[in-house]
Amino acid sequence: MRDDDAEQQRFTEYFAARRDAVRRTAYFMCGDWHWADDLTQTAFIRLADGWHRIRDARAVDAYLRTCLVRAFLSETRRVWRRRERSVAEPPDVASDDDSETVARRLLFAQALREVPPRQRVTLVCRFYQGLDVTETAAALGCSEGTVKSQTARGLAALRRALGDAVVPPAELVSVRGGSI
Repeated sequence: MRDDDAEQQRFTEYFAARRDAVRRTAYFMCGDWHWADDLTQTAFIRLADGWHRIRDARAVDAYLRTCLVRAFLSETRRVWRRRERSVAEPPDVASDDDSETVARRLLFAQALREVPPRQRVTLVCRFYQGLDVTETAAALGCSEGTVKSQTARGLAALRRALGDAVVPPAELVSVRGGSI
């Protein structure tokens, strides 16, 4: 097998293993499955373009995360993206969970969509992906102080959006599907 074929095989295996986790993360950032698919595709295209430059296999997840975050933030700056919403409410979701837990998760997802994009992506990196302040700053391309302030403002906005319906963190963590 040629070296190019081996690299392509490694990328194909990585894509197959990480695609669903990246898509879930993208959904938490944008709140729309179709947009999440687009962001996932953009992130993997950028990763494929830079695949040959990655020397440390442990850096692939961080590189992909950065590609995803930058694709999301870039898209939120587009005028048409701010004007257009595909659906007002998320579609019904079939689940084995009891209806109260599902309702609370949907309430949380709706509240998360009300948080400004930069704060939302900071919250997703910090609490869904479990990154520390330094890792989040590297993914967002900003200072640690900015991550701290965006986290504080994002949590305040999330609390305002949730009002009295605060969801315990343990229930929210149960939706985790792995980090990227």
